[in-house]
Amino acid sequence: MTTRPEIWVGIDVGKTAHHACAVDDTGKTVFSQKFGNDQAAIEALIARAGQAADQVHWAIDLTSPMALLLITVLLAVDQPVTYVPGRVVNSMTGSFRGEGKTDAKDARVIAQSARLREDLNQLVMPDELVVGLTQLTSYRTDLMADWVAGINRLRSLLGSIFPALEAAFDYSNRTPLILVAAMCTPAEIRSAGIDGVTEHLTENGAWKPGIAKAAATAVDAAARQSLALPGEADTAMLVKRIATKLLDLDREIKDTDKLITIRFREHPWARIIESLPGMGPGLGAEFLVGTGGDLANFASAGRLASYAGLVPVPRDSGRVSGNLHRPKRYNRRMRRVFYMAAMSSLRYEAGPSRRFYDRKRSERLIHTQALLALARRLVDVLWALLRDQREFTVDTPASVATAA
Repeated sequence: MTTRPEIWVGIDVGKTAHHACAVDDTGKTVFSQKFGNDQAAIEALIARAGQAADQVHWAIDLTSPMALLLITVLLAVDQPVTYVPGRVVNSMTGSFRGEGKTDAKDARVIAQSARLREDLNQLVMPDELVVGLTQLTSYRTDLMADWVAGINRLRSLLGSIFPALEAAFDYSNRTPLILVAAMCTPAEIRSAGIDGVTEHLTENGAWKPGIAKAAATAVDAAARQSLALPGEADTAMLVKRIATKLLDLDREIKDTDKLITIRFREHPWARIIESLPGMGPGLGAEFLVGTGGDLANFASAGRLASYAGLVPVPRDSGRVSGNLHRPKRYNRRMRRVFYMAAMSSLRYEAGPSRRFYDRKRSERLIHTQALLALARRLVDVLWALLRDQREFTVDTPASVATAA
C-alpha cells in the first residue's frame, strides 16, 4: 500500500476569493487553485487536500476579519493552521524565481515557508469576546480618524473667515462645537450678544462651569473683527454642518467607549489588567486584541516584550559586540498599549512607576528612553500577574475557583 505524502497548503487571503497552493515534502506543487470566500468552497478545498495526502498542514498570511470564515471552517474540522506573517512572505519571495507577483505565487511562498520553518505560530479557534473587541476597537479607531479629520477641516474653514474665534477655543471640546454649530461669524455673535450666546450654550447642553467664559471670549473676538471676509456665507454654512456632525460623532465615540468597557470587563483577565497602573478598559481591550486573549504563543515575558518592540535588537559583527538598535519588526498596536500605559501611570506622583521613571532619568536617559524602560517593566509585571491567574485556573478545581 502506497503511503500518500503529507502536504502543506498555503492560502493567499483575499476579500472575495482566496488562492491555495499545495506542496509536498519535496517542495513540488501538488495543486494550485482559486476558491471563493464561502463555506462550501472552503469545505471543497479541504476535501481535495484530504484526497491528496494523509496529513495536511495549512498556512495563511492574514488573520484579519476577511479571513475569519476561512480560519473558523479549518479549525472546526481540526485542521492545523499556521500563521505566516506578511513580512515573512515578502522576505521569502525573493528566494523564488521571477520578479512577478501573483496570488498563485504568494500562496506557493506561504506553503513553502510553512514547510521549511518550525518557529511559526499555530492558530487556535478565535475567542468570541476577543473577536467582538477587535471589531469594536477597529470601529473606534475609524471614528477617531474621522474626528481628527473633521476637527482639522473645521479649524481650516473657520480660520478663513474668523481667525480670532478659531484661535480662541479648543474644538475637541463640546462647548466650542455647540457655539459654532449655530453662530460662527462676527456678525452673528455680535447680534446675539453675551446673553444670546449664553442662552444658546445653556439650552444645548454645554459644560455649565465654562459657559460664561466661553460666551465672553466669543463676544470679545467678534468685537475685534468688523469686516466680513469673502465667501463668509458659504464657509459659515460648512462650518456649522461640520460642527453638527462632530457633535454627533463625539457622542458615538463615547457610546462606543462605554460598550468596549462593558465587553472588556466580561473577560476573566479584566480585573488583573486594570490593576496595572495606567491600564484602563481601552488599553486593556487593545491588549486582548493584540494577544488574541491567549498568551500561549509567548513563552516568556521577554517574548511578549519583543512582540511589542520593547527589546533592543543586537547587531554584532566580528569584534563589535553590544551594538543594540531599535527593532523594526514588531506589533505597533501592542507597543502603543504599553507606551501609553507607562505614560498614564506617571500621573501617580508617589507610585512605583514614577519612582522607576525618576531612577531611569537619573541614569541620564531621556524622557522617551525612560518611558520605554517603564513600558518594558510593565510587561514583566502584567506577565507575572496573568501567569499566576492562568496557573490558578488550571490547577484549582472549578468548585474552589468559583468559591474564591
